[in-house]
Amino acid sequence: MADDDCIFCKIVAGELPSQKVDENDRVLAFLDINPWTRGHALVIPKQHTKNLWEAPKEALDATIEMAQQVAIHQRDRLGCDGVNLLNSTEPVAWQTEFHYHVHVIPRYEDDPLRLPGKPLDVDQDELAKVAEELRG
Repeated sequence: MADDDCIFCKIVAGELPSQKVDENDRVLAFLDINPWTRGHALVIPKQHTKNLWEAPKEALDATIEMAQQVAIHQRDRLGCDGVNLLNSTEPVAWQTEFHYHVHVIPRYEDDPLRLPGKPLDVDQDELAKVAEELRG
């Protein structure tokens, strides 16, 4: 079911323009209007779902399958040297559009894009504690 206030639902419905790069009955891939690199695409399920936590398995499967296909096209047709997949869930993780989506960001040897964070310096005891918490 579409969300009347969702920009991505409006793109799916054809109410807003987009540069589509791939589509099937479940998902849509289109270019990001504010790309980080040449060919930066978004892949979204056509059915509205807020984020990764709420997305049904079928939407996740279809989205990642198309993300792979888009990445292959970026490599074969745009000549990228690698690719980053990025999903943001909730504002603290940089989600700004509340319709589940995956960024497929082609990477080129000479592109200026850099990760914004640095790895934490954590000892093995802390890693073991976190692993135990996650295992429940």
